[in-house]
Amino acid sequence: MAVKGETKGRILDAAELLFAEHGFNETSLRTITSKAGVNLASVNYHYGDKKTLIRAVLGRYLEQFVPVLIEELEALLSRDEITMEDVFHCIKRPLVQLDDFRPYGASNFMSLIGRGYTDVQGHLRWFIVTQYSDVLNLFTNAVCRANPSLDPETLFWRLHFTLGASVFTMASSTALRQIAENDFSRKVTTADLIDSLVPYLAAGVAAPIEQSFSLVSDEQTGTL
Repeated sequence: MAVKGETKGRILDAAELLFAEHGFNETSLRTITSKAGVNLASVNYHYGDKKTLIRAVLGRYLEQFVPVLIEELEALLSRDEITMEDVFHCIKRPLVQLDDFRPYGASNFMSLIGRGYTDVQGHLRWFIVTQYSDVLNLFTNAVCRANPSLDPETLFWRLHFTLGASVFTMASSTALRQIAENDFSRKVTTADLIDSLVPYLAAGVAAPIEQSFSLVSDEQTGTL
């Protein structure tokens, strides 16, 4: 008979893979128990419900990712001048280390983050905002120092565009590596992907503001 720790680990491992591949909404608890080789009562005993299990899967990564990111951000904020590239490079070490924590850890983590938005998991946003407010505040402070001219609404959209590009790149990293090796005869690591992605993201966040959403809306409705 499996001990409690082993059972919880099997449930988390099965849920992680299924959530990352199929999404939170499309993955049932029965599918998870079947893959983990446990009964439904075990999931209910250890996690209570599906939302708690989802938070536990993501939380396992965040507990590894966040402390390292805090170290990077605190070191960055001690400097007199910082750029948006500096801010995004803070994410490199904590993200790369996830590959040592779990097989394909960086890819799976970013897939789970993306699923939290595409599957409209509002409870995950609540979980992250309440449990990891310290690192979110540090990151926001760093972004605002690097881009002091951006208003809050523009910053909101640009950071979410950034998240979309990051999720796609990291979640598709296995396929992208294979394409790069076939087409360019180059082996690409997670660190290489991040190094290539950071300048692109930084330029997008810092791009000139040419037109606001309100202006587009007025033109479309003919009220301008």
